[in-house]
Amino acid sequence: MLIRLLLLSSLLLTSINSGGAGVTSAFIRNEWPSVDIPLDNEVFAVPEGYNAPQQVHITQGDYDGKAVIISWITTREPGSNTVRYGLSEGKYNFTAEGTVQRYMFYNYKSGFIHQCLLDGLQHDTKYYYEIGNGDSSRKFWFQTPPEIGPDSSYKFGIIGDLGQTYNSLSTLKHSMQTGAQTILFVGDLSYADRYDKHDVSVRWDSWGRFVEQSAAYQPWIWSAGNHEIEYFPHMGEITPFTNYLHRYPTPYTASRSSSPLWYAVRRASAHIIVLSSYSPFVKYTPQWKWLEQELKKVDREKTPWLIVVMHAPMYNSNDAHFMEGESMRLVFESWFCHYKVDAVFAGHVHAYERSVHLFTQLVLIDLIIVMMVMN
Repeated sequence: MLIRLLLLSSLLLTSINSGGAGVTSAFIRNEWPSVDIPLDNEVFAVPEGYNAPQQVHITQGDYDGKAVIISWITTREPGSNTVRYGLSEGKYNFTAEGTVQRYMFYNYKSGFIHQCLLDGLQHDTKYYYEIGNGDSSRKFWFQTPPEIGPDSSYKFGIIGDLGQTYNSLSTLKHSMQTGAQTILFVGDLSYADRYDKHDVSVRWDSWGRFVEQSAAYQPWIWSAGNHEIEYFPHMGEITPFTNYLHRYPTPYTASRSSSPLWYAVRRASAHIIVLSSYSPFVKYTPQWKWLEQELKKVDREKTPWLIVVMHAPMYNSNDAHFMEGESMRLVFESWFCHYKVDAVFAGHVHAYERSVHLFTQLVLIDLIIVMMVMN
């Protein structure tokens, strides 16, 4: 029943439904300048070989952790959609065929985006996989989680608001040293929306190469933040989340969600619910109706930990983004209390906070006390 939660980034706010403070980690991030790393830096290097797969990342591909979705991009031509995989390095006894797509954003035409589902996997098993052709093929591995159950121990890392600065690199390197088996990502991926026109999608490409060193091996459970919206009328781009949704798939249909922006998975002893802070969530909307049903499906006998992931925090004593999550709190907090959610992890505010259990007016008193102490 042990879930180990590693809070890996100072760009993170968590609201934990249990008491107790203390030291989360001895890690202190180096004071790198918080500016984007230049595109010619080695952390963004394109892999060697003609049309070599790049920006490789994986996420859970089903409800219970027996499938993964592998995604990658080729730039010159589509190339192979096949993933070769097996239980021994270099011995690939299984294959799976994926899909390929491209999209336009302003005057940028994406590379060939491959997505492939590997399902029917064994729990608690290390798999090796290979993508690409010939000398340009690339090899990776992943570990499936233990079978769903109350005694399944598991370690999650939590990252939010990562970007692609020197601080981002420090956070990413630290997360890879902690032994986290899966990353819960609480929104704001690339910060590409700080750029304009063609450069927006160029920075999505660089970010994909940047996080590959982790995301090709450990599943990242995605949630969207405000920097994924990318509403740019001056560029003719008025459909939200275009870059994000084309590049980062989620297993939303496995939990009967109607949108990849909100969904649920079960992993080891945890039931994880991902919500979208920037999609409609008031009564009768698709997200509201879906969450109402998903909470009823939680089985504490199998998954004693109930975790909610979102971007905008419901509670926040920092001046930055203060009360931006208030609307969602008013809609969903009573449900979280009724179903005894154990932890809510959020991002958005670039300062770390955690709290004891909070609810309505009692919380307002606690927050006033906290703010008075801080001031």
